Amino acid sequence: MTDDQARPDHQARPDEQGPQDRERLPPPHLHPPHRGADWMFGGVYGTVLASGLLAALDQAGGESTPFYDASWVLVTAGAAALAHGYSHHMAGHQPGSAAHRWRVLSRALWNEWPMIVATLPTVLLLLASGLAHWDSQAVTAVGLGLNTALLFAWGSFVALRVGYRIGSALLMGLADATIGLAIIVANAVIK
Repeated sequence: MTDDQARPDHQARPDEQGPQDRERLPPPHLHPPHRGADWMFGGVYGTVLASGLLAALDQAGGESTPFYDASWVLVTAGAAALAHGYSHHMAGHQPGSAAHRWRVLSRALWNEWPMIVATLPTVLLLLASGLAHWDSQAVTAVGLGLNTALLFAWGSFVALRVGYRIGSALLMGLADATIGLAIIVANAVIK
């Protein structure tokens, strides 16, 4: 008798098991992937999404529709959050009961809240501009500038939080802000 066979907790290795042994072993218990609300990802993604929508919804020479634009920013952020949460759920899909799968899906969808929250500065700006009747081109410029500053803040703050020194953290913030600057340049070139 070998040492492995003498131990009471011995289980045959998969290559030592016969077909009848494989059928008797319970399937391994696989936990769904643990993924909490990723506010950094959601913050950057939502801010970039809001910037792109703000630039696209502002039509030069067109009628200003800030309330319509604000609603579309929220609807699109909600749809993007649902699609992102659902795709994460499906990519990490694990066998289990229907109730378990629904709980995991609900949690995956709930964890997308930072993406929607990150669009709120743009939504609030659009709502304020509708109430105050601000010029739509000025609102777009201010919104894109605000979102670029927010991207810089997201990058710098998170870099500091995970242990980067101040100089490196500011460079990380600048890298995030570059996305906002790219949207500003694209908006100017396209229009």
